[in-house]
Amino acid sequence: MTRTLLIFAKSPRMGLAKTRLARGTSRSTARRIARLGFAHTLQAATDPRWQTRLYAAPDNDLYECFGGLWPVGLQRHSQGRGDLGERLARGLSEAPLGPVVFIGSDAPDVSKALVWRAFRALSRADCVIGPASDGGFWLLGLHRRIRANHPFDNVRWSSAETLSDVEVNLPAGARIARLPELVDLDEAEDWRAWAASRRRSCAG
Repeated sequence: MTRTLLIFAKSPRMGLAKTRLARGTSRSTARRIARLGFAHTLQAATDPRWQTRLYAAPDNDLYECFGGLWPVGLQRHSQGRGDLGERLARGLSEAPLGPVVFIGSDAPDVSKALVWRAFRALSRADCVIGPASDGGFWLLGLHRRIRANHPFDNVRWSSAETLSDVEVNLPAGARIARLPELVDLDEAEDWRAWAASRRRSCAG
């Protein structure tokens, strides 16, 4: 059985990544935060206990390294066309048999321990959810028993209803495990709140 971790991310180019966050800060700050987020994500994602695949956008950047931020040895795939739901479904269909876990690169507090906890939860649950503070999710894992369903259909992405829409798509009686809620750095307010909490943590 292969455990597969899929990272869905945009390339950390100025004007492309973190566009919502850039509106409340600056494009250069947004790029710096995007790089920070991906560095944390990759540190959490690299482990011999699972196979990691990067689903990148846009296609023109698929084989870029960004100064080593995207390592040469990282397995890469195109997200392809369609909305986010269609792209996630494509990644799910291309993954080998076994549990599949999705993450983005927006949750700086993601850790290797949390990813492994998600895979372990899928040994007894049908789905594992890492809720985000904005109503979405920073992690979603699916057991092979429900991979044939359509968890990403008709989801209102980037909204307070994102996670609830995904849950509605799960089959009746699905066993759901939950991880701690984390912050997704999508808006300038998210970044300021997270940075302030980090400063308090270091001071304490």
